[in-house]
Amino acid sequence: MRFAIFAARAALLVVALCVPEAFGDLAILFAVAYAAVRAAHIVLFTVASRDEPALRRSVVGLGASTALGAGLLLAGAFAGGSAQIVLWVLSLLLDMAGPYLFGSEGWKLIPAHFAERHGLIVLIALGESIVAIGVGAGADVDAGVVAAAVLGTAIAAGLWWLYFDVVALVAVRRLSHAAEGRERNEIARDSFSYLHFPMVAGIVLLALGFKKTLAHVDDPLKLAAAVATLGGTALYLLAHVAFRWRNVHRFSGQRLLCAVVLLALVPAAIELPALATLAIVTALLLVLIAYEAAHFAELRARMRNQLSPEAGP
Repeated sequence: MRFAIFAARAALLVVALCVPEAFGDLAILFAVAYAAVRAAHIVLFTVASRDEPALRRSVVGLGASTALGAGLLLAGAFAGGSAQIVLWVLSLLLDMAGPYLFGSEGWKLIPAHFAERHGLIVLIALGESIVAIGVGAGADVDAGVVAAAVLGTAIAAGLWWLYFDVVALVAVRRLSHAAEGRERNEIARDSFSYLHFPMVAGIVLLALGFKKTLAHVDDPLKLAAAVATLGGTALYLLAHVAFRWRNVHRFSGQRLLCAVVLLALVPAAIELPALATLAIVTALLLVLIAYEAAHFAELRARMRNQLSPEAGP
C-alpha cells in the first residue's frame, strides 16, 4: 500500500507539471501520468477488498470504468485538436460516474474522518485563493491593491463561514446517523465526493478572478474574469443549495437568490472597476451571512450546541 501511494504521489506530481501544456506538447505524458494515478487507486482498493467480496465487486466495476476512461484520455492525447477535448470530457465524465454506475455496496468509511477530509479540501482551496491575491498584486502595492486584498480576504472568510459555521457540522451528523452500508455510502458519494467538486471549482474560479482583479484594480474586468469572479462564487453557493437538499431535503432559498443575483451582475462587472466588483461580492456575502445569522439564530445556536464536539453524545 505504501509503494502504491508513493507511486501515485510521483505520478500526480508529473500530472501537475504537465497541466500548462496538457492540450499541447505534453498531452500524452499528462494522460499516461494520470492513468498511473488512477491505476494506483485501483491497486489500493483491490488490496483493501481482499476479505470483502461485496467491496471487491464494486472495485472490479470501478476498475473497468477507470481503464476505459484512461483509454479515452490516451486516445484524445494522440488525436489532439477538437477530438482531444471531446474524448477528454467523455473520459472525465466516465471516471467521475464510476462510483455511481458500479454500486456503493461494500465500501466502509468513518463518517467524522470522511467529512473532515473534505472540509480540509475546501480549506486548502480557500487558502490558495489567498495566494492568488498575492500573485495578482505583483510588486506595485498602492491603496487600490490594499483595498482589493482586504476585500478578497473578506470574500474568502465569507465562503469559509458559509461552509464551516453550521453546514459542515450538519453534514457530518447526517452522515453519522445514516444506516451503515448503501445509505451512508451513497450520501458520502453524492454529498461529498460529487457536490464538493463544484464547491472547490467555484473557489478556483474565484481565485482566478482575484488574480485578474489585483492586476488592474481600476479597470473593468474582462468577460472571462468577470464570469470567474461572480460565476465562481455563484457556483459555490449553488453547490451548497444542492448539498443541503441532498443531506436534509431542505431548500436554501436565500443562497439560491444570492447566486442568481451574482450571475445577473456579470454584465455590470465588465463595465465597473474591478475593485467595485469585489466590493459588491463582499457586500452580498455579508448580507447573506447576516440574514442567516439573524433569521436562524435560535436554530443555529441549538444546532451548534448539539453538534459541537464538546457537546458529547
